[in-house]
Order: sequence, then C-alpha cells, then structure tokens
Amino acid sequence: MNKVKSLATKDLLGLKDLSLEDLNLIFQTAESMKEIFNRPIRRAPALNGKTIFTLFYENSTRTRSSFEMAAKMLSATTGSISAATSSAKKGETLIDTVKNIEVMGIDAIVIRHSMAGAPHLIAKNLKASVINAGDGCNEHPTQGLLDIYTMLEKRGTVKGKTVLIVGDIAHSRVARSNIWGLTKLGAHVIVCGPPTLMPAGIEQMGVEVSSNLDDVIGEADFINVLRIQLERQEKGLFPSKEEYTRLFGIDAARMQKAQKDVVIMHPGPINRGVELSSEVADGPYNVILDQVKNGVAIRMAVLFLLLGGKNGGE
Repeated sequence: MNKVKSLATKDLLGLKDLSLEDLNLIFQTAESMKEIFNRPIRRAPALNGKTIFTLFYENSTRTRSSFEMAAKMLSATTGSISAATSSAKKGETLIDTVKNIEVMGIDAIVIRHSMAGAPHLIAKNLKASVINAGDGCNEHPTQGLLDIYTMLEKRGTVKGKTVLIVGDIAHSRVARSNIWGLTKLGAHVIVCGPPTLMPAGIEQMGVEVSSNLDDVIGEADFINVLRIQLERQEKGLFPSKEEYTRLFGIDAARMQKAQKDVVIMHPGPINRGVELSSEVADGPYNVILDQVKNGVAIRMAVLFLLLGGKNGGE
C-alpha cells in the first residue's frame, strides 16, 4: 500500500499558516471524496476505529451537521457536546473540558468557540487533532476551504480571478479565511462594505478595499456575500437594515452591473431581502447549495488527512 499523505500539522486551526502545498492537497483529496457521494452506499472504511467529537460553544446547523456527516461517511465514531449542556455551565474551564473528552479515547475534536484563539489554546494542550470550526472573529478554515473549492470547481482556477467579498468584514471569520486562502492561490480579492464594518489595516492582508459596491461589482468573477453578523456587533454600525440593503444588498437590478457569468456565493444562513434578494438567492448565478455539498467533501478530506486514514476506496 502506498504511504498515505497527510497534512504537515496535526491540527487545522486556520488558513493563515496553512501552506500552499497543504491547501492543494486538501482540494485534491476532496475531489476523491466526492466520488463516495455517488456510491449506492455512501460510506468508506477509511476512518473505521477513529473517534471524532464536536464541541460547539456557539449555535451551528451547517458546520456541525457537515462534520458529523463527513465523519460517518468515513466510518468514524462520532460524539457531540454543546455548551448549553456541558459542564462549562458549572464553571469548568475549556482546557478541563477538552482533557476530559480526550481521555475517553478521541482522535480529533472539532470546536467552535466565541473566543478568538480558543482552538489554538486547546491544540497546545491535547495530543488529539484539533479542528477549528470557527473562533470568534478570527477564522473559519473549513468554510474558507469549501468556498475556494467551489470556485475551483466552477472555474478551474482562482489565479488571476477577482473575488469580491461583500458585507460585514470586521466581524467575519469567513472573510478572513477566504482572504488568506485566496491570496495564497493568486486571486485578486476586493472587500466591500460600510466603513464601520471594515477592520482597520485590512489592506495589510493583500486586499483591495471599497465602500461602493456599484464601483466594483463589475470586476468580480465571484461574489461571496456575507451574512450581517447582528449577534456579534454593537448597535449603530450602520443606520438600518434598509439602508444597508440599498447600498450593499444584491438584487436583480444590481446584478445588471455584474459580469454575465458571475458566481454568487453565501456561507449561510441568508438574511433574505437584506444581503441577497430571493430572486438572486434562488437564481441561476448562485452556487449556495453546491457550497453545502462541497462542505461535506472538504471536511471528509480534512479528517482523512489529519487522522491518517486508508484510501477512500479500500
């Protein structure tokens, strides 16, 4: 049997420090994982005997279910804990929680936490692999990976392409992971949103900054529309939802200024009528459901590469 390839690290904490080689390895592996979707029985024994736990301190539908689906399709055993029912409610520290989980015999833990850097902290304290499923306003690496993988699927490459990220950049971990990954792959990234939702110094990440959507929408090969992070921001960062929609919402009229083959993306959940009109969200430009399906393939690839599974066809 050929030696199984693996990532250069035991953890996936972000795309900022992920090498170009590891990025491409994940995308190549995800492509092979998608073949499992077409089998009569959508399961492979690659991670049989491995145990994966999800630990979410914030609400999630897509990410959590996607990781659990990915693990089960690779025949891993899964378990989950939510903060609402964990001993954190009794005052237990994060490190104590994850160490107690680790001694049960887990191989990987998937964590979402409101504090930026929480996955990095636990990765230093565990032998098990740690996968960041979103930490505060820092990164959401698997969402960034699935977004980029979807772009590659649609256009073959992102090198030389222009990706426009629209919305609440300041509070978006999705935007940061996309930026780190896309710039490494040679894409031109434009971030666009209200100045009050644009982090200071964002230009240092190698992006172009705009506060006028109509000026830049025509340049984009891909438009990644972010959800307004109402639960993470203080009041008063923009006048009203109606004002935001008028300036930064994408509807059929605004799409007239876009390229005819532009690809519309959204990490979900969509605030319909705010970031996207229903006509655009359900229209021919969007690949939102493709992103969801690709999310399972990407997470299968990440789990496989971190845990050293056998070939998916075996």
